[in-house]
Amino acid sequence: MLQTPLNAYHREAGARLVDFAGWEMPVIYTSIIDEHNWTRQHASLFDVSHMGRVEFRGPDAGRLLERLNTRNIGSAAPGMCRYSHMCKPDGGILDDVIVSRFEDRYLVVCNASNREKLLWWWEQQRSGFDVEIRDRTFETAMVAIQGPEALETLGQLLPIPVGDLKRYRFTSGNLMGAEYFVARSGYTGEDGAEIILPAGFALPAVRMLVSKSAELGRPVKPAGLGARDTLRLEAGMPLYGHELTEEWDSLTAGQAWAVDLTKDFIGADVLRRLQAEGLRRQIVGLELEGKRIARQGAEVLRDGRPVGAVTSGTQSPTLGKNIAMALVETASVAVGTRLEVDIRGSRTTATVVPLPFYKAKKG
Repeated sequence: MLQTPLNAYHREAGARLVDFAGWEMPVIYTSIIDEHNWTRQHASLFDVSHMGRVEFRGPDAGRLLERLNTRNIGSAAPGMCRYSHMCKPDGGILDDVIVSRFEDRYLVVCNASNREKLLWWWEQQRSGFDVEIRDRTFETAMVAIQGPEALETLGQLLPIPVGDLKRYRFTSGNLMGAEYFVARSGYTGEDGAEIILPAGFALPAVRMLVSKSAELGRPVKPAGLGARDTLRLEAGMPLYGHELTEEWDSLTAGQAWAVDLTKDFIGADVLRRLQAEGLRRQIVGLELEGKRIARQGAEVLRDGRPVGAVTSGTQSPTLGKNIAMALVETASVAVGTRLEVDIRGSRTTATVVPLPFYKAKKG
């Protein structure tokens, strides 16, 4: 099993480690609810080094990425990050990625479970393009500092004014011979930053960040994959293998904002046809009555007839309610529609609600 450069820190901090996409990752340190609430109220540190980090260099790097991505990559200025999807010719989603544009290259961050698949896919697509593709996943580490206190705390600990960065912008530089990358982004619904640095610097850097933040009276505490999942679900953010899959397209997944149908990309013709004909199914938010949690695959019914299935579900620590996302027939997506979810043979009433379930307060 693969280990991130922060594996020793996780063990020191008492994490319960599990196999996640072939990586030994911390799922929990104290409790999912405690880690979730600390992130919503203060700031937490997440090890996301398992995610793929791949550079595209060369004269045709931008042109190839334009073909691969649903978003317009060419219009991104250096210092900008763009969330995007990469699709198969039939419109199925290969992965959701973040593409960051440097002066001389692009960086693509992808999901750990899809990195090898994408490396193979990109090699198939690069014929005719003058592009060098370099996987830097094992040379680097990546951490996310998330929460309402994250940027202010980082501003006192890092040599760069991270609070001046706009959302989905990044800065990079060199400190003691080590190249670093800091982006104002994340996957929790809170403000914060994601930091990439050389693998050999990660462990001392994280130890220092945690200890120095505690000295400031603004402790950044570690959080695991369990809290990461409940946080992203409250924020209505899709997870690959749940809301995103090769089995359906970006529009059906409710991610039309991440698709530019005015440009050509792999799968664009299919998505244009779906937009013109109308979608048969869509991802929606559900609020469930009672105490039972809906899990992925649970059947969704309307008037006793199956209309879809749950893609993700949890008990929301912030809202104190059971919530879920589900893929349902378009006739049942209107906010306020009353549905039922079959939870292990027992039907629970659910109501379609707007996404996201939770929005962070600004300022």
